Formats: sequence, structure tokens, C-alpha cells
Amino acid sequence: MKSYHKLLTDNKIWAKERLELDEDYFTNLAKDQKPQFLWIGCADSRVPAEEVTNTQPGEVFVHRNVANMVVHTDMNLLSVLQYAVEVLKVKHVIVCGHYGCGGVKAAMGNADLGLINKWLRNIKEVYDKHNYEIKSISDEDKRFDRLVELNVEEQVKNLSKTSIIQRAWANRSLPHLHGWVFDMKTGLIKEIMNIPAGSEVDDIFRYEFHTKEAVSNSSIQ
Repeated sequence: MKSYHKLLTDNKIWAKERLELDEDYFTNLAKDQKPQFLWIGCADSRVPAEEVTNTQPGEVFVHRNVANMVVHTDMNLLSVLQYAVEVLKVKHVIVCGHYGCGGVKAAMGNADLGLINKWLRNIKEVYDKHNYEIKSISDEDKRFDRLVELNVEEQVKNLSKTSIIQRAWANRSLPHLHGWVFDMKTGLIKEIMNIPAGSEVDDIFRYEFHTKEAVSNSSIQ
């Protein structure tokens, strides 16, 4: 059996098993989604959001890219963020990285990798910002792990710098921001940081909202 045929076969098995447990499962699933969480994770195939958090379809809204980045020019990420925050009204936004991240590892090196150089440049900037701390770690593996953590921290801070998050904080005092790292060797998630809604943002990145803005309830077709 070809590999993609197996996916289709396994889908039928999965659907059948769901219906055996709950005959209304797909009827209810199709009605709406009301997730409390937006997960911004790495595209690595070993870190599926629902699996590592033991959640069900409909509980977590997910965006994934190389090295779980929050880049201020990434319209894909920002579109997902705006929809999750303003339409779905999620209560938490989680940036989850993972130890052993290939994107972070590549950013630590000097190889010319083509187009992805542009993306990895953002991680190199994190390295440069924390240059003293990272270079003070003599063990290479620990240095790698620490950059993974620092990258998550910086991406959470990048979320707080967006007008999307700050507008939501002004309007409804949500969402809370979280930075996590998944350890594939243990299966456990480590909490790195969290930023409660309404936290102070550096002056240069702070937006002023004079009135509470109406939030559109329109859905993406």
C-alpha cells in the first residue's frame, strides 16, 4: 500500500471509531468552533499540538511555521492571530517551541541554506540580542537548548508588541500570552514565561486606543 493510501484508509478507521463512541460526534464537530487557545508552534512533524496537549478537535486553533516564529511582516501569522483573537476570542495564545528544533540549530550555523536564510535571520537576531548569555554557556547542547528557550521568549514578546494583542487587551483584558518548550525526550512541556493581559509594553511598541473598538464577528468563508 502506498503511503498516502494508508492515510486515507486510516482516516476511515478513525471516523468509524469516533462514531462508535458518539454517533453525533461529526454532527457536533461541524456546528462551530470555540477554542480557548491559539497555538503557535513549530512545523516539525513530531510536535502536533493536539497530541502533546491531549486535546480534541475544536479545542485548539493552530498555526505552525519553522521554529514557531512571530514575525511582524508575516501576513499569514498575523491573519491567524487576528482571527483567533478578534473573531474566535481565544483566552490564551501559546508559543510552543521544542528542544532539538532544526530551525534554531540551523540559525546557529553559518551555512548558506538559500531562501530560508531570510527566515532564520530572525532567530539570528535573537542570538545576537542574547549573545553574551549564549556564548557564556560552554556546553554546545545546553547552548542550543537555551537558544530554543530564548527564541520562545522573544516570540511571546513580539506578540505583545502587535496592535492585535494590545487592542484585545484594551477591549476585553484578554488573551494571556504563554511561552512553552516541548521536550521530545520526556514528552513534557516546560513553561518558560507568561505575560498576563494588560501587561506593560515598552513605550516605543505601545499603541494608544482612545475608545474601545468594535470587533467584527464575521467569519472566514
